Amino acid sequence: MIPRYGRDEMVAIWSQQQGYRLWLEVELFALEGMERIEAIPPGTAARIRDRAFIDIKRIADLEKRLQHEALAFLTSVSEQVGEDARFLHYGMTSSDMLDTALAVQICRSIDLLLESLRGLTDSLRARAEEHRDTLCLARTHGRGAEPTTFGLKLAGFYAEFVRSADRLRLARAEIAICKIGGAVGTYATIDPRVELHVAAVLGLAPETVATQAVARDRHAAVMTTLALLAGAIERLATELRHLQRQEVEEVWEGFGQGQKGSSAMPHKRNPIFCENLTGLARLIRSSAMPFLENIALWHERDMSHSSVERVALPDAFILSDFAVHRLTGIIQNLIVDEDRMRANLEKMGGAYGSQRLMLSLIDGGFAREQAYELVQRVAHQARLKGIDFRHAVESEPEIAANLTESAIERAMDPRGYVASVDYIFNRTFGPPVDPSAGRSEL
Repeated sequence: MIPRYGRDEMVAIWSQQQGYRLWLEVELFALEGMERIEAIPPGTAARIRDRAFIDIKRIADLEKRLQHEALAFLTSVSEQVGEDARFLHYGMTSSDMLDTALAVQICRSIDLLLESLRGLTDSLRARAEEHRDTLCLARTHGRGAEPTTFGLKLAGFYAEFVRSADRLRLARAEIAICKIGGAVGTYATIDPRVELHVAAVLGLAPETVATQAVARDRHAAVMTTLALLAGAIERLATELRHLQRQEVEEVWEGFGQGQKGSSAMPHKRNPIFCENLTGLARLIRSSAMPFLENIALWHERDMSHSSVERVALPDAFILSDFAVHRLTGIIQNLIVDEDRMRANLEKMGGAYGSQRLMLSLIDGGFAREQAYELVQRVAHQARLKGIDFRHAVESEPEIAANLTESAIERAMDPRGYVASVDYIFNRTFGPPVDPSAGRSEL
């Protein structure tokens, strides 16, 4: 991934140096496991650990000749450790080293991404609480619907990102797999106890039934989870983009000192960060399909998955981490125009009360279809004549004859539509915590 869209900690996990370091760690832990069962002389792992180092240039030079990166790596290490090299990679196949190390990289990446998601959900919760009672217009099909609160909007996104975090934890458990089983996973040349040792040290579990490689449905589960996270990021970014449109202008991205909005038009203040997230989400999601196609490897293994994983795994994790961090900043610095929200709500002229009016007529004895057609006709006439819906309702004899002024007032009161906000908040965040709870009386 280009440096523009990467944060240092996630980029470091996927660096070539770190990848080779993990390969070496897997080999060293396998040596330790072999020592524990007395398959090789004691002290072998310690001596190799003391002497071995990562020489990226030498590995690259060897790969040009060998055309095999894993063998180039092992040859480079063997040159450094001398006679003990005969025990290096003993009874193992390349995928034992590669897939086990890859599982560690993915687990560490998920852990870092979960940490970033905690920052995002904390920020969403704080802003949701801040705007729990901030009235605004809910929109369906891009058109005004009924009143809601901006806090309730944000609470919905909070809940979605919590689900994303839950999926990531499940995906982590599925990918945290060690495979040290030899050429086709039958342990023909290596004792299963070696795998158990490596798995325990790295916090992994042995593959249930391995071939030469770890089954790729596990990796696909990770990538489809990242794709769902990207969908959540884009959904919130798209909402914020719409709310910044000239016709709406209910929120603004933070605008830094000295920031410019357009090279040509000095008045512009564009939703560039939300737009950027929309594009990044497309890139993340685009990796899901190749990983689904990676599942069907030939027989006990082929190499068709390798190139996909080399490119897509680092990029998807680096982009996901960057996008979550950027979105967190947007939420923290978001400017919310409560007055504009109220003004846009009032522009409806009370039309958001149409359902409540219809229900009141039904309660008074109207058939549903009769009540619907009456309210619909009044709404259409109000729009054609350019008058408030409320005025049109009060001027309609059939409605006036069947509904009291207080019933019409209740239908037009925006606060009546958000009476259950506390109930939804408690369901989303849990009931409020009493600060004095648990304190003993002095």
